[in-house]
Amino acid sequence: MRSSPLERDPWWQAALDVLLPPRCVGCGRRGAEICPACAATMQPLGPAVCPRCSLPSPGGRTCQRCEGHPHAVRAIIASYPFEGVVRAGILGLKYRGRRRLARVLTPALIAALERRPLTADLVIPVPLSWARSRERGFNQSELLARPVAAALRLPLDTTSLLRARDTAQQTRLPARERRRNVVGAFEVANPSAVADRRVLLVDDVCTTGATLDACGAALADAGAAGVWALVLARDAPGRPTGSVITT
Repeated sequence: MRSSPLERDPWWQAALDVLLPPRCVGCGRRGAEICPACAATMQPLGPAVCPRCSLPSPGGRTCQRCEGHPHAVRAIIASYPFEGVVRAGILGLKYRGRRRLARVLTPALIAALERRPLTADLVIPVPLSWARSRERGFNQSELLARPVAAALRLPLDTTSLLRARDTAQQTRLPARERRRNVVGAFEVANPSAVADRRVLLVDDVCTTGATLDACGAALADAGAAGVWALVLARDAPGRPTGSVITT
């Protein structure tokens, strides 16, 4: 799988790769962040998903969970199911510091928007708390959002939407507690930057949608004209996710 053409490695990284090629996050073979064989197993979500939440839905109809239940985020557009090599890639990016995986995976976000175009005025990555950002050294959502904004020729806003408070990691909570965990967790520091603008939120993975909805609510309260979300992967209840992260 090729990296996004929007950004290139510095010369020293290319030289280092000759001496010590990266290991594929899926199978562990040296030569690429994701080797061609593993990339071939990454199948995008098909049309049989709910147009509002991207969960499986026969015939691509609006699912019962979304029917009659409006959310702050009008629709979640997802590239892949959260499984296999995609899952390994996202976890490797977030928890192993393999930042180049963001560029390898970003073209899938742009392809998802080509399959389902929308009109936006502004791209905003889901923010991390200060403590988590310092611990990790980067915000993976921002790494994904930056080339998306460049491809769409839209401004990237990394300062208007903020974490108002630290929250427990969503992955450590049962589904029923995730929404409560992020209620009021986000705020808009500069409402004039989002007022009357259509916002595209970018994140790595959506599980229950609680985080995206909390972000959408904060943006809507600040006067955003509408909020949509773009994610690399959509998790679904009961979906097998077994995959290994290879360093």
